[in-house]
Amino acid sequence: MSESNTERPQDRIPTGVPGLDTVLHGGLLRRGVYMLQGRPGAGKTILTNQMCFHHASLGGRVLYATLLAETHERLLFNLEPLTFFDTSRIPEQISYLSAFATLEQGGLKGLIEVLRREARARKATLLVVDGLVTVEESAQSKRDFKKFIHELQIHANLVGCTILVLTSSGEEPVGPEHTMVDGVIELTDNRWGRRAERELEVKKFRGSSYLRGGHAFQITDDGIAVFPRIEALLQDPSREDPCKANRVSTGIAQLDKMLHAGLPCASTSVLFGPTGAGKTTFGLHFLDECSKAEPGLLFGFYETPPRLLLKARALGLDLDKKQKQGIFDMLWHPPTERILDSLGNKLLEAVRERGVKRLFVDGVDGFRQSAAHPERISHFLAALNNELRVMGVTTLYTSELQEMYSQEVRLPISGISSLVENIFFLRFVELHSKLHRMLSVVKMRDSDYDSSLQEYRITSRGIELADTFQGAHSVLSGDAKPLTPPRRKKGLLKKRSR
Repeated sequence: MSESNTERPQDRIPTGVPGLDTVLHGGLLRRGVYMLQGRPGAGKTILTNQMCFHHASLGGRVLYATLLAETHERLLFNLEPLTFFDTSRIPEQISYLSAFATLEQGGLKGLIEVLRREARARKATLLVVDGLVTVEESAQSKRDFKKFIHELQIHANLVGCTILVLTSSGEEPVGPEHTMVDGVIELTDNRWGRRAERELEVKKFRGSSYLRGGHAFQITDDGIAVFPRIEALLQDPSREDPCKANRVSTGIAQLDKMLHAGLPCASTSVLFGPTGAGKTTFGLHFLDECSKAEPGLLFGFYETPPRLLLKARALGLDLDKKQKQGIFDMLWHPPTERILDSLGNKLLEAVRERGVKRLFVDGVDGFRQSAAHPERISHFLAALNNELRVMGVTTLYTSELQEMYSQEVRLPISGISSLVENIFFLRFVELHSKLHRMLSVVKMRDSDYDSSLQEYRITSRGIELADTFQGAHSVLSGDAKPLTPPRRKKGLLKKRSR
C-alpha cells in the first residue's frame, strides 16, 4: 500500500532505533496497534525499551505492562548497562506495571480495564503489553482473544495512544491477532553453518509503504541498530546522474595514455589479479592524485592503514601529507564476521561526510565474504555503484583471482561486467625463463583505449609500463612464447607453379 499523501510528520512516532525508522519510512503511525514477535532471545525487550526511552526523550509518556514472570527489578537490572537506559525517566515518564496477577484474577476483562485505567491515569502516549502469548493462553475462546485485541484498538483510537504488543513467534499458522493489528514486525536469529545473523522483517504495515524483506540488525551496548538492505534502500539512486565527460587520472601517466586521458569521471572500475600482482599499488597511485577538489578515501579489508602508508612511502607516494591536509582518509575493516549492509552504509556515510570523489575499495571480496547470503552480492554492488556514480565518485575496486598461471580464469563475482564500466586484468607471465607482470585493459564502456598487453614493473618510483610483449604470443595464458617467422619450405613455389 502506498503512503498517504495527506500524512503529516506529526502522525508518525519515531522509534529512535537506528535504521528502523528508515525501514518504516518515518516510524510507527500514531494510534496504531503493532505486534513485535520473535523467539526468546531475539531482542524484543531491548528493541521495545529502546523505543520507550526514545519516546520519553521526546516528551512522550509510556506505560509498560508485563504479563511475564520476570520481575521489573530483573528487567531493569538487565537494561541498566545499555546506554539508552535513563533512570531519571522512571517513573515520571516511563511506568512499569506487572499485570500478571490481574490477568490471573480478573481474566481478559479485568486486564483490559486495568490497562485502560492506568494508561489514562499516566496519560500514556505509548502503551506496551509484553506477553501476548499469556493473554492468548488465558482466553477461553478465540472470540475472547479477538475481543481483547479489538478493545486495545478502541483504546488506541479514543485516547490517541500507540500500542505495542510483544509475543513469541513459532511455527503456528497466522492467528487472529495478526489480521487485526495494524502492523507486524518479526525478529529472528538465523544460522548459516557456524555463522549467525539477526534479522528484522516488517510483515505488515497498514497505511504506509516500507522497505520489504529482511534487514540485518545487531545488539550492542547502545541497543539495537538495524541495517536496511542497500538494494532495497537504494532501489533508485538518490539524485540525477550528472553524467560528465571529464577524465580522471589513474596516477600512472603511461596508463592514462593507454586509456586516452584516464578513467571516465564518476565511473566504476575493477582490477582483477592474483595475490602479489600489485593491485593495491595501482590503487595507491590512483589515490595519490586526490586533491581539495577530489578528496580520496581508501576503504580496505586486508592491509592496515599504517602498512598501507608504509607501502605508499616505499613507492615514492606522499599519502601521509595528503592525510594531514584532510584530502585523503582511510577506513579499515578486517574481514571477520561483518554485516554486509553495515559496511555499505559506513562507506556511503564516509563518502557523503568527506565529499569523496576518488574511492579505492581494496578489495571487493571483503563485501562478498561479509554476505550471509552470497547470492545478494551482485544486487548489493549494483545499488552501491549506482549511488556512488550519481554522487560523482570515481571508484576503483580490486578483486583477487585464485589462479596465478592458469589458462582459465574464473571471476569471483558473477555478472561483474554489468556492474562496472571498466575492467583491468593483471597476470603473471613467463617469458624467456623470467616472470613478468602483465596489464591488459579488458573493457572500457563508451570509450576507446589501447588494447595492447603491457608489462609493468613495481619500482621505488612506483609503477612503470614497458612494451615487453610486443614480440610474443599466448601472453594471456601466462606462458608467453616469442614470435618466430615461419620457415619457408624448399621447392614450395616450384611445386605450386607447376
